[in-house]
Amino acid sequence: MGIVHSSVVEAPRDELFAWHARPGAFTRLSPPWQPLRLERESESLESGRAELVLPAGLRWVAQHDASEYDPPHRFVDYSSALPIRLLVPWRHTHIFDVVSENSTRITDRVDTVVPGRFLRSTFVYRHRQLADDIARHQWASTLLPGPLTIAVTGSSGLVGSALSAFLSTGGHRVVRLVRHAPRTPNERRWNTSDPAEDLLDGVDAVIHLAGASIAGRFTDSHRRAIRESRIAPTRRLAELAARCGLKVFVSASAIGYYGPHRGDAILDEQDERGDGFLADVVAEWEEASKVAADAGVRVVHVRTGIVQSPNGGVLRLQRPLFELGLGGRLGTGTQWLSWIDIDDLLDVYHRALVDAELRGAVNAVAPNPVRNEEYTAVLASVLRRPACLPVPDFGPRLLLGEQGARELALADQRVTPRRLLERDHRFRRPDLRAALRHQLGRFGTDEG
Repeated sequence: MGIVHSSVVEAPRDELFAWHARPGAFTRLSPPWQPLRLERESESLESGRAELVLPAGLRWVAQHDASEYDPPHRFVDYSSALPIRLLVPWRHTHIFDVVSENSTRITDRVDTVVPGRFLRSTFVYRHRQLADDIARHQWASTLLPGPLTIAVTGSSGLVGSALSAFLSTGGHRVVRLVRHAPRTPNERRWNTSDPAEDLLDGVDAVIHLAGASIAGRFTDSHRRAIRESRIAPTRRLAELAARCGLKVFVSASAIGYYGPHRGDAILDEQDERGDGFLADVVAEWEEASKVAADAGVRVVHVRTGIVQSPNGGVLRLQRPLFELGLGGRLGTGTQWLSWIDIDDLLDVYHRALVDAELRGAVNAVAPNPVRNEEYTAVLASVLRRPACLPVPDFGPRLLLGEQGARELALADQRVTPRRLLERDHRFRRPDLRAALRHQLGRFGTDEG
């Protein structure tokens, strides 16, 4: 039993082997639908060990075998911790064979008691992620003279953790701006109300993602947390970026800027803001970084749509219900949903870093928004479940309150990524079905 999975990646062997050796590789290759949490990444492909936590507190330790380490041709890891070592013996050989000067055959050979059919989706996912990430970094290398040092706020969140891993595997140095005492050499203490003058020393660019979650009932305290976690901290960080002469300041933003109920109007970056609490907050949030733009820093506001990842956001909430056959449209189901695959969102942030022509507001949404009823039908189809239990309007109102339901669950925004399309930006997964199949590991038999 076990599996042998192979594919050709368009990159030199040395480049691919180096990618696997960098921090973040394990994160980028870990399927998001699996119930695993990485606690410690391996510090070496030769003899290091990665530690993961499974449900029920079980631990999986992937120990690298020094006797099998043969760079850039091969490295090997195996499960070494009890009881997993006895229950699921596992030996994983990673093989890199030259096909040509600029292409390499990657082969994963896993010896285990687990039948290969249960492992196939994992390795289809891993090989796709590797090929797509490498292609994006190769594209960026044509625009950059060398790797960057990038300071990231919100690096432990859904987007921040994935983006930090993507950037570090690409050879960039990621400096995590954290609010606790630094635990690693790549962390710096960030006082949001009074950032230290040396906070950004040696930094080329900032990606600012931090902010309280907008999910929840729009009580006075929740609205205050949303606003206070964004406006003033962004302004102070932008002021520091201006004083330091930073090259790039990329800040998270949201399509909430356009207001919650815009109907069939196709919205791009030139459209005026809408009404509502979130529209007001987003406008102030973007204005807070104006001081950096006025000082000559290239500032980009990434107006993000509904992120598709089973690790967080709407999909994480809906997936269990749909898998139980309890899913259905929200309200009338006619409201537009402007979504984006999480890996496409990482690519937008990446482009914001390296594309000198990109500045100001950028809509980070897929080019094909869908109505809620279509989203519901596609998700149910991908999970092979019915979706026949519609949720009436009073459901979100009961859970989120009137304002929360209006601005979140029942929002109706048909947004297009005009700026990105003008730059000939390539989306990895512009189609909703393809995005959900990739993120949920529901691949067809002809894929791989």
